[in-house]
Amino acid sequence: MIRLAVVGAAGRMGRLVDEVVAGMPEAEVVQRIGSADPLLFAVEVDAVVDVTLPQVSPEVVAAATTEGLPVLVGTSGWSGERIGSLRAGRDESAPPVLIVPNFSVGAVLAARFAEQAATWFESIEIVEAHHAGKADSPSGTAVATAERIAAARADLGPVSAPHTDQRARGQQVGSVPIHSLRLDGVQAKQDVLFGGPGELLTVRHETTSPVAYAAGIRLAIAALPGLTGVTVGLESLLLR
Repeated sequence: MIRLAVVGAAGRMGRLVDEVVAGMPEAEVVQRIGSADPLLFAVEVDAVVDVTLPQVSPEVVAAATTEGLPVLVGTSGWSGERIGSLRAGRDESAPPVLIVPNFSVGAVLAARFAEQAATWFESIEIVEAHHAGKADSPSGTAVATAERIAAARADLGPVSAPHTDQRARGQQVGSVPIHSLRLDGVQAKQDVLFGGPGELLTVRHETTSPVAYAAGIRLAIAALPGLTGVTVGLESLLLR
């Protein structure tokens, strides 16, 4: 049995984690902490789930690992640079940290497909849409996808993205323009568009219900105790 403290327990993802764990015989939520509450973990806690806010998440990770507790991070805002800083400052004996930009199995597969297509097209852009209550943009999934595209194109150079000095052209991550929409009536949706001579390829993933995250949450929680170091994404758990 793994006993969890959920930080950000009152938010959308916090409530979902609580529901998912309630159906797991091998896990139990024993402490619920708000995003603005003091980070004081109960003695019976074995691991921490962080589903807070981008500006709060690093503090949660630092507090948990200082207490020797593994951390599952389901909060957006963990860019490649931030993850690199986390890895650089860690001792080998530090507890594991699993950072998951998106718990959806379909989103993991879509990111892999985009990475595979990245070397075949010069013109690549991302359009992502989330519910109006999402606090950050671009989404963590979009940032992670752009960083993977950039890594896949390391030997080819940046994508072709004209007029990026114009504000309407989005925010560039790894040279890939990302356009963020925040709309009522939307759960989560991402299109990665690849343009080539005479053709357009779109890798699309859409979440229509939070239930799509349940399988990934279960997988991440079950795997957390057996991990070491800093792991990013569900890929290493899903795509073996």
